[in-house]
Amino acid sequence: MIGIIKYKAGNLASVENALSRLGAEYVVSNNTDELEKADAIIFPGVGHAAAAMDDLRAKDLDVWIMNTKKPVLGICLGMQLLFESSEEGDCKTLGIIPGRLKKFDSTKAKVPHMGWNQFNPLKDHPLITGIGKKQFLYYVHGYYAPTNEHTLASCNYIKDFAAVVAKDNFMGVQFHPEKSGQVGSLLLQNFLNLVYQSGEIKPSVTF
Repeated sequence: MIGIIKYKAGNLASVENALSRLGAEYVVSNNTDELEKADAIIFPGVGHAAAAMDDLRAKDLDVWIMNTKKPVLGICLGMQLLFESSEEGDCKTLGIIPGRLKKFDSTKAKVPHMGWNQFNPLKDHPLITGIGKKQFLYYVHGYYAPTNEHTLASCNYIKDFAAVVAKDNFMGVQFHPEKSGQVGSLLLQNFLNLVYQSGEIKPSVTF
């Protein structure tokens, strides 16, 4: 069973629908005892980083996320909150992955970055198995994570930024796989395979 973290910044319906299409069982909860029963966690999110962190802290979800050993997939804001801090609200975030989220320069292009953009894999990882260079995925974000040693794939909008990250049991994607068609479904299936097949990824489709 997959646990989907429920909090004010969560974009839950589309994630639930995507998991249902893949035949995955899931529970949506903000109760840490219930989430502890899950095999893995999806940490979705849209909205404001500081407000999201306030809500996580109010429910003690921040400490639970930082300490869990379960596989965790952060999506969009959920990925961003895995980093140390954000310019959005000048807030501290979960501190799992080093780096500070920065705002796109609106003098150089329209902000937020919204729509389909390319995917540039940099490292092999079970999460992105079968997803090739220059595949398009769907993004909506005004802040970005600079690339670093934990970046698995990048994207370019104004400048290069982290599109996929991983550190230990934590993974994150800046794009919305649940809104990214067949390629996004493959990434979610890869995550499920990683959880239930001990990292042995057997994608049904290769791009």
